[in-house]
Amino acid sequence: MTAIDTTFWLTMAAIFVLLMLSAFFSGSETALTAASRAKLRAMADKGIRGARRAIRLTEDSERLIGSVLLGNNLVNILAASLATALFTRLFGESGVALATLMMTLLVLIFAEVLPKTYAITNPEAAAIRVSPWISPIVRLFSPVVSLIRAFVRWVLRRFGLDPDPDTHILAVRDEIVGAISLGHSAGAMEKEDRDRLLGALDLGDRTVEEIMLHRSEIEMIDADDDPETVLEQCLKSAHTRLPVYKENPENIVGVIHAKDLLRAMHDLMLGPEASKKALRDFNVMDVAMPPYFIPETTTLDDQMREFLRRHTHFALVVDEYGALQGLVTLEDILEEIVGEITDEFDRPAGEQIRETRDGAVIVDGAVTIRDLNRAMDWNLPDEEANTIAGLVIHEAQTIPQEGQVFSFHGFRFEILKRKGNRIAKLKIRPLM
Repeated sequence: MTAIDTTFWLTMAAIFVLLMLSAFFSGSETALTAASRAKLRAMADKGIRGARRAIRLTEDSERLIGSVLLGNNLVNILAASLATALFTRLFGESGVALATLMMTLLVLIFAEVLPKTYAITNPEAAAIRVSPWISPIVRLFSPVVSLIRAFVRWVLRRFGLDPDPDTHILAVRDEIVGAISLGHSAGAMEKEDRDRLLGALDLGDRTVEEIMLHRSEIEMIDADDDPETVLEQCLKSAHTRLPVYKENPENIVGVIHAKDLLRAMHDLMLGPEASKKALRDFNVMDVAMPPYFIPETTTLDDQMREFLRRHTHFALVVDEYGALQGLVTLEDILEEIVGEITDEFDRPAGEQIRETRDGAVIVDGAVTIRDLNRAMDWNLPDEEANTIAGLVIHEAQTIPQEGQVFSFHGFRFEILKRKGNRIAKLKIRPLM
């Protein structure tokens, strides 16, 4: 054992230090990549020191990971080389195998599993602790990492891949959606909360065409009707705003608000200039507001902003040819976030979607696929159609007859009722 001298102890000390550095790099990589940027931002807003530095480090994840991996590999290779030299000196040629076995165990346990397990338990706190030490290392290795990054991109291009240097590994929106879905599946979030959050995130991807009330269901007022008929129609309607057309329902010339109509009628009957002649001569267009038209391709996010800017809640939807397609209100958009908003005049949602004792669901054909998915927690596709009836027609490639049964997307669809060319009611049952 004459080999155990000052050089032996210095080498052992160097290996120990290198293993500590390897543990530091491994833990730092896990902490900085696993840390939530949202949590770090909240901590930075609270004035917690180091949080802003950690955020800056994670902004360029490729440079960060490249620098940490470079440092980690350098110390691991150097530690393995020193251990091989030391064990060869002590045990001869068999020292190579011993050094490999010993360093594998030491690196795996103390430089990989242990620090990464510690870092993953509280990544934000760990990221804040290591950020002051990692920042100068990232700056030091930045030129080398840039060269390596350029070489890697050159190699990838040779294989037909052209990575975008500005593309993040995960888009922020996709990361949030994934976290919400994971929270719900793990039982940490209620279904209603998940639906509200995902509904708010989906506003930019959905158009007014998907949620509008179809023109066939719009209540309208004929501008040529007498005042009594107009008043009676407004009082019987469940809506406060009704479009006004002239000669043809496609020719919308205004929108009447029930309050404006009632004020005008009150003045004509009880005002200082009230008279039967004035009431007979009343023209609904005198109190109608100009119609507000929007294209069917407008996103819900843009339309909600436009509603707020214009201080209005009601818009008529037209296609590219200017033909009326339907109408949409601010309430329709809000329902995509918070769910169905009903009042004493609305038709109860239970009448449109009703579960049976045998596990099937009776659905009106006009119910949107999105509403059914939210109500039943299903995943029927809504790319090709907006309503359940539309989905069945799209898949069947025909207008089904009553009693016909179809199976697709993991569900059984039975046509219960048909009105004209429209599917009025269906029975849907998940296929086991």
